[in-house]
Amino acid sequence: MKSKKATLEAIDVIADMYPEAKAELNFRNPFELVIVVALSAQTTDAAVNRVSPGLFEAYPTPEALANADVHDVMDKIKTIGLYRNKAKNIIACAKKIVEDFNGEVPHTMEELVTLPGVGRKTANVVLSVAFGLPGFAVDTHVERICKRLDFVPQRASVQEVESIMKNKLPAERWGKVHHQLIFFGRYFCTAKKPKCDECPLQS
Repeated sequence: MKSKKATLEAIDVIADMYPEAKAELNFRNPFELVIVVALSAQTTDAAVNRVSPGLFEAYPTPEALANADVHDVMDKIKTIGLYRNKAKNIIACAKKIVEDFNGEVPHTMEELVTLPGVGRKTANVVLSVAFGLPGFAVDTHVERICKRLDFVPQRASVQEVESIMKNKLPAERWGKVHHQLIFFGRYFCTAKKPKCDECPLQS
């Protein structure tokens, strides 16, 4: 496993490649962000962006979604993976936001992960993107890149990847680096055909 110094040097190169990296999901407020990140599990951001406008036009608030008919929600998101379970989860999530948090998305990891369909990855995204708080989310791209570049042990769990990377990075960089690693993994160091011959990290 690379040292903290070597990891930071590599991260700086990736940051220079994607200085403007940010969330590619479309949203207008913390509630919409929670929902679209939950919907994005095992499907693409582009696919979620195609269904979310119709969903939020019909259900613009936690209160509206909490009272939605599950079959109508399924119909609105049926082009994305796992849409049946996701429809049930986002309605349950909206209900909990309304009943337990007065209709406001909570601001802490401990509270966010109590929402149905919200795990640590989604909670970290919401903390960093919606509220500007330190959060380092580990999705499939981030996990793959951190292991491929030996930032973390190959057998590290998702939560171990999160913990190790948080220890190696300054807290104020967690959110930005998360997006930079996603861009690096999505557009350059891809799963099947990484551009190793062109990689500025080869040295």
